[in-house]
Amino acid sequence: MKELITRKINELTRFLRTSETAFIFIFSILVGLGGGYGAVIFRWMIHWFKELFFTGGAQVFSFLGEYYVIIIPAIGGLIIGVIIYFFAKETKGHGVPEVIQSVALSGGKIRFRVSFIKALVSSVFIGAGGSVGREGPIVQIGSSLGSSLGQIFHMSKGKIRVLVACGAAAGITATFNTPLAGIFFALEVILRNYSPRHFASIVISAVVATVVSRHYLGDTPAFLTPGYELKSLWSYPMYVVLGFLAAIVAYLFTKTLYKTEDLFEKIKIPEYVKPAIGGLMIGLIGLYYPQIFGVGYETIEIALSQSIGLKLALTLLVLKTLATSLSLGSGGSGGVFAPSLFLGAMLGVAFSYVVQMIMPDVTISPGAYALLGMGAVFAGAAQAPISAILILFEMTGNYKIILPLITVCIISAFIVRKWSEFSIYTLKIKRKGININKLTTINLLEDLHVGDSMSKNVITLLPNNTINEAGLQIKNTHHRGFPVINEQHKLVGIITYNDINKYLREKKGGIPVSEVMTHDLIKCYPDENLRMALEKMGGKDIGRIPVVEYREQDIMLGIITRKNIITACNKAIRKRHLDIFEKDSTIGKNISKLFY
Repeated sequence: MKELITRKINELTRFLRTSETAFIFIFSILVGLGGGYGAVIFRWMIHWFKELFFTGGAQVFSFLGEYYVIIIPAIGGLIIGVIIYFFAKETKGHGVPEVIQSVALSGGKIRFRVSFIKALVSSVFIGAGGSVGREGPIVQIGSSLGSSLGQIFHMSKGKIRVLVACGAAAGITATFNTPLAGIFFALEVILRNYSPRHFASIVISAVVATVVSRHYLGDTPAFLTPGYELKSLWSYPMYVVLGFLAAIVAYLFTKTLYKTEDLFEKIKIPEYVKPAIGGLMIGLIGLYYPQIFGVGYETIEIALSQSIGLKLALTLLVLKTLATSLSLGSGGSGGVFAPSLFLGAMLGVAFSYVVQMIMPDVTISPGAYALLGMGAVFAGAAQAPISAILILFEMTGNYKIILPLITVCIISAFIVRKWSEFSIYTLKIKRKGININKLTTINLLEDLHVGDSMSKNVITLLPNNTINEAGLQIKNTHHRGFPVINEQHKLVGIITYNDINKYLREKKGGIPVSEVMTHDLIKCYPDENLRMALEKMGGKDIGRIPVVEYREQDIMLGIITRKNIITACNKAIRKRHLDIFEKDSTIGKNISKLFY
């Protein structure tokens, strides 16, 4: 039986390796199903934990009266702090940066346990009142499922990256019932690439996740949004102002979040206790303003229905920024997507009231401005204007809102980009010392090693060879220099084209190369990456470096040149684009182990 399963799986693998269409269709469907069901189950978990903590907590802590809400987030923070610290530290935070980093640095590889632990800790924290969103965790859950599937089948890094993006698209789609937005979120934020090669897979996953989500959660938008009509040309200057204000809110939100994280890092207590402290502070805020608890969609819907006043909107704008910063800065688990929408809704409502005071003759809809503010703040924070525009457009289904939505989102994203090179997602990666915006080139040089790229068949000279003989070698080989090896086959120096040419012009071709060669050598080692080799060349303005052993540095293994580096990079680039399938005859054996 075991041999039969192994044979059948190997047959399936061979078929998939020869059919790109089959790969796209089968694996994209599987990831879409996983992401869709993951989103549905995750939302059910949040609802269950919310009932447990707040309904059950009200009974258990009835002796505290209304003050019981202060300790509920602290209890949730303590629970998740222990789970995160001892089982999967990468589940801390808002999830999306970890997915972006895995795609850029490790070929999309994410540990399988992440999907389950992320679902648990985020649902516990949100259910206990953590002021975070559910979209970031859902992205990480779906991406983890896609990555795990790719790793089980020993797929290439390129395919795993695509499956990770498929999982992200499925998660966003199932959450908001917005398939187009899910697709472009995966391309714009996760892959940071609009390659047509990725598009078909991501579309299939998003469609499948949409079917799953609508079956269980209904075919309704995430928010009941107001209608919109352009009633005055004076509205357009107001959109420009709103876009600018949204950029300020997005920028301050990002800065506050990471400043809070820095403050908690300085506190010298166990890491798993910090989320409880953050939870206690959230509880104190929530005692007076319970709107900051959890995801906050109910409050957003109230804002969209024009039922929030100016003073409350401004207050919640400040307190939600603080509460989300405390939630994530202390080590909690959840997303920044929903808080961005919350802040945008409060900004839009407040702005509409101010405009109405200044221009009472202009008809202003607070709900419509709340909607535009939601898109603008998220566009600025994530620096993802296309995703923001599509999400809000799909929520409304109103084509008339497209022009103002494009205006506020583009302005906000443009201004924040001027102020900061990094988004709320990529700044977290930058704080680890990784510049994600320059990672494509650097990562390629860091992935490739000197030992794999060097020339091993090296033409060498002996110390007693003359300059004339060295010149003849240059004429025959067109090389720009040669290592000098003694009779014991040990590296003693290097002589370059410039050295040889100089003495030939001076009619000193009869002297030995030992009198001319460079003795103080720059050396490389086989395990160094090409970036380090290139830095050594640039530092001394040389074009070749001998490669030696670590322990016996006079034993030459080869030579690395600029041409070697260019050739290795070109091969790697071609492989990244053309290596669709990896041949691995052990796939069937590995899969069969899952059943036995």
